[in-house]
Amino acid sequence: MSSSTSPPKMRLLAGIPIPDTPLISSSIAYAKKYLSPLAYNHIMRSLLFGLLVSSKLPFLQSRDLETHAIAAILHDLGWSHDPSLISADKRFEVDGANEARRFIIEIEGRGDEWDEQRLQLVWDAIALHTTPSIALHKQKEVVATCMGIGADLLGPEGVKLQYSDLMASEGVEGELLSWDEWERVNEAFPRLKMKEGLREIMCGLCRTKPSTTWDNFVGGYGERFVEGYTLEGKRVIDLLENFMQD
Repeated sequence: MSSSTSPPKMRLLAGIPIPDTPLISSSIAYAKKYLSPLAYNHIMRSLLFGLLVSSKLPFLQSRDLETHAIAAILHDLGWSHDPSLISADKRFEVDGANEARRFIIEIEGRGDEWDEQRLQLVWDAIALHTTPSIALHKQKEVVATCMGIGADLLGPEGVKLQYSDLMASEGVEGELLSWDEWERVNEAFPRLKMKEGLREIMCGLCRTKPSTTWDNFVGGYGERFVEGYTLEGKRVIDLLENFMQD
């Protein structure tokens, strides 16, 4: 079936209730095996922040918790230190989405349990997690995944700014993420110089597969921090101005 007939059982992690299923447990183990400690802590914080933020948004209460959790846990497999998980020509988000689908179907053998719609939700949530202007208008699981990842990158003040329009449209008042919640999650899964580590990962993508960075935010890291990297002539506006016919 595409989703469970009853809500999954829950357990506490860092004092936060999280869904507890065999596939979620194996997803956590898989992420821990193939990601650096910095990336692993990031995906776990993204899961916890996503659960916290979603709990305060009424329209997200009916989402598939297992789908949300697995998307959050596997969303950065495109950062893996194992080259067998990384393509030479795809954005890291697409690598992560493809590997998550392969994990569910081939490695865990859940193809009979997960229909195409549910698999697509995981794929979309991962592939779109760096594009909130699209992801926040998709299905609930995609929204929750994106918001949790954004919360880890932006912190409580950034969350307030980034999601103010969504909160207003849903009639939600107060804070989506408190400083107490932020500190509790970071204590459980330390940040390990996340800002510096993210910069290194993004610059690495600009060096090793630059064509995947030209039409998205990663290219900004290349222009600022990677010697010899340029977006000149490669941006969408460059292509349109140079090649589009009147």
